[in-house]
Amino acid sequence: MIDQATETEHVAAPPSRCFDIAVDFERYPEWARDVKEANVLERDASGRATKVEYRASALGRSTHYTLSYDYSQAPERISWSLVEGDIMRVIDGAYTFVPSGTGTDITYSLKIELIVPLPGFVKRRAEVRILHTLKELKTRAES
Repeated sequence: MIDQATETEHVAAPPSRCFDIAVDFERYPEWARDVKEANVLERDASGRATKVEYRASALGRSTHYTLSYDYSQAPERISWSLVEGDIMRVIDGAYTFVPSGTGTDITYSLKIELIVPLPGFVKRRAEVRILHTLKELKTRAES
């Protein structure tokens, strides 16, 4: 079963700064608590990362997954999908950056399906941790 979550945060930084942080994947371990490693495997002709391998903390263990990134709506939106992962079948997501006053409204949308079904309370706890990445991006952009 695919679970979905969406959250929006207002960030006191311009969309360009928010976008630049969101696509600087190799620096995620500096600000995204659960990301332990991020390695760019492929780049497009513009030098943007199109395939990134991650090692992250998830549900009390280390997980590995590789995401493919789509810049077709950049810089207003960047989306991603799962190439391969050890505990998930699906990870589809996106960051959307909308100018708002002197800052940016960032919406983080995520669809995820794990290989092993989990109890509802464990899923909710994992969802909160995953969506917390948006708050961490906000903190990084505003610093």
